[in-house]
Order: sequence, then C-alpha cells, then structure tokens
Amino acid sequence: MHDIFNKGRSIESELNRVIEEAVEKKISLVEIIPGKGSGQLKKHVLRFLEQPEIKRLYHRIEKDDKNFGRVFVHFRH
Repeated sequence: MHDIFNKGRSIESELNRVIEEAVEKKISLVEIIPGKGSGQLKKHVLRFLEQPEIKRLYHRIEKDDKNFGRVFVHFRH
C-alpha cells in the first residue's frame, strides 16, 4: 500500500479490487499491510472497510495485536 498512500482514489480502487477478488475466488482471509508510520493509511483502510456496502462483503476485521501495521479481513463463504 505504500506506493499509493498519497492517492486516496488509488487506495480505494485497490482495496475494492482485493475485496472483490476475495469474494469472487472465495478466499477466506486477506491480509492488508498499511504499515506502521503515522497511522493515517491504516485509518483510511479501516474507514474504507467500515462503509456499509463493503462491510456486507466480509465477516469480520482483525487488527493484528502483535503488528500494528497489519489488518486481517475474514470472509465467510
């Protein structure tokens, strides 16, 4: 995600692509690594995932308690 961190639309486009692919291919777990940094990219990712139309596509989000810069998105198919 670091290559596109300053481009809001690019971030959302890539997250959409990943979520759609996980649903389409029945992938049960997606790991998103926004990195540690200032935390702004992670906040952006979490806000994106909380949108109602996106939230209905996955089962739950897990923030890695051992690595602040990592988020897991769990799917139930």
